[in-house]
Amino acid sequence: MSASAYDVDAVVVGSGPNGLAAAVRLAQEGLSVVVREANAVAGGGLGSEELTLPGFLHDTCSAVHPMGVLSPYLSTLPLGDHGLEWVSSDLSFAHPLDDGPAILHWKDVSQTAEQLGPDASRYERLIRPFMRDLPGLLTDVLGPLRIPRKPIQMARMGLLGALPASHLARFAFGHEPARAFLAGCAAHSILPLTRPLTGALGLMFLLLGHEAIWPVARGGSGRIAQALVSYLKSLGGLVETRSPVDSMSELPRSRVVLFDTSPRELARVAGEHLPNGYRKRLARYRYGPGVFKVDWALDGPIPWRDARCVTASTVHVGGTLADIADSERAAFLGRHTNRPFVMVCQQSDLDATRAPSGQRTGYAYCHVPHASTVDMTEAIENQIERFAPGFRDRVLARETTSPAQLEAANRNYAGGVITGGVADAFQLFTRPVARLNPYTTPNPRLFICSASTPPGGGVHGMCGYWAAVAALRALR
Repeated sequence: MSASAYDVDAVVVGSGPNGLAAAVRLAQEGLSVVVREANAVAGGGLGSEELTLPGFLHDTCSAVHPMGVLSPYLSTLPLGDHGLEWVSSDLSFAHPLDDGPAILHWKDVSQTAEQLGPDASRYERLIRPFMRDLPGLLTDVLGPLRIPRKPIQMARMGLLGALPASHLARFAFGHEPARAFLAGCAAHSILPLTRPLTGALGLMFLLLGHEAIWPVARGGSGRIAQALVSYLKSLGGLVETRSPVDSMSELPRSRVVLFDTSPRELARVAGEHLPNGYRKRLARYRYGPGVFKVDWALDGPIPWRDARCVTASTVHVGGTLADIADSERAAFLGRHTNRPFVMVCQQSDLDATRAPSGQRTGYAYCHVPHASTVDMTEAIENQIERFAPGFRDRVLARETTSPAQLEAANRNYAGGVITGGVADAFQLFTRPVARLNPYTTPNPRLFICSASTPPGGGVHGMCGYWAAVAALRALR
């Protein structure tokens, strides 16, 4: 087919951070690009709404963005010129404990290590070798399997990170505070902490905060999507909202199509254009646990027992290594727990635009079995009360979001899964199926650019970037 037979060079189905990153990368090369989005607003998990009371702005999914500010691709884009402003405090996250002060993650490695007492020197020995060139390491980590640019750094990460987080915590540290500190970071993996490679994610989240304090976007996470859309439009790209796609026949004629969707949605929309064997492999993709989320309108800051926690954008609420490991194992095995690991985000303590003067928003979620129908509100609030007595007295209103509601709002969140699916040793680099180039499909026109490809979940845009690289190679 001649070039004149096409309406556009590329169509991107879905406008999450990866879909928008892919569209921007293609548009930077002078290609004509159209993004199709089912919802009224572009952004996927990058959204902000008044969920509880007027004047309280809540992030609908993604909230705190260490990967966004340090992304090897997004950090190169002029998003500040398009309205994005990162806001941070003096520290990235806090980990409260039952029997002592919270452990705070400061940007300075030594300041963080000093809190760990007898494990201080061990923490410095673990962290400092990676800090010699963390941006270089991130470039290697946030992509598909390939020859690393920083082989020594990657080898060290491979040796330590391949360990289960529970083993790494006991290997690296001799005492509970430091072990719990690492476990809270590793729980971002949404895997049992006894699984290989969970140590890598725990290490990575520790490292990120020593390179740049974990920020939020002023005015809500939706501002990240708005900036990406604005920049894309400045390059000539087009974003069509309220434009769901149920079949390939509904798309403009294009040279390539990139899917910022789950494997299930790729098969549903483009199944007749893909071989039966490939569709069967997509159907075997493992999604893993979902999340149950609660947002609150609060009449003041969360009353943490250790008041220093209020200055952190994120608080890891779960207690000891054993507590956190039990919670994450339960969700993965299809069980609920009364003491879940809870991710608490305090955006309005950094960004005054999120709530009326003197008041605050609250945001938290815990991991639950896939497609869970259990209301976890009480369990989540009990865990926060455990470390912040009187929390419930601050609640003016609350809004809960179940796995089913997450999926209804975004088809990519199958069963409430917000990170694109299980990222264990069997599916981290072979997502969505094992291929030499995971962003390609057997159809040379079709690509997948969602968090169901390497490097997986997070607002970093790298799945979209690498898929765009693959599409550009095909177009040339």
